[in-house]
Amino acid sequence: MDHRRTVTHRLSQAAHAYRVRAGAQLSRIGLHSGQESLLKALSEKDGASMSELAASLGVQPPTVTKMVGRLAAQGYVQRRTSDGDGRQANVFLTDRGRDTIGAIDKVWKRMEKSALAGIEDKDRKRLRKLLRQVARNLDLQRGKKDAVAESDDADDD
Repeated sequence: MDHRRTVTHRLSQAAHAYRVRAGAQLSRIGLHSGQESLLKALSEKDGASMSELAASLGVQPPTVTKMVGRLAAQGYVQRRTSDGDGRQANVFLTDRGRDTIGAIDKVWKRMEKSALAGIEDKDRKRLRKLLRQVARNLDLQRGKKDAVAESDDADDD
């Protein structure tokens, strides 16, 4: 079998190319890959707990702890002890973090346009559904329940 002809190999190549390109674009606004997702999650639910962020991003809590530490050091977020439970920390965007959301959206928009150039809308819709199914399949094999968010289902109608 020629692995270069498999769908998973092509998917891996596309993901790698995306990470490299997105990383370069994000570095221009002072971020590293992955940090933008955490900031966007906070823009949707400011004051989220570390465990909520881990679940939202699909990563382990120690990963979020490290990410939040770095973003706090850069002035994008602030950790505050929870009012109800002194052992729990909630994470909030700072003014700098809120100001960066628009730049993140622009990077994502440019990446979307670049990655999907020459692909018709109906094919984009189909690709989105297929990629969501691939993610579900892989999550189920890892023993997770349906970890793939359904948030973009409305876009498919």
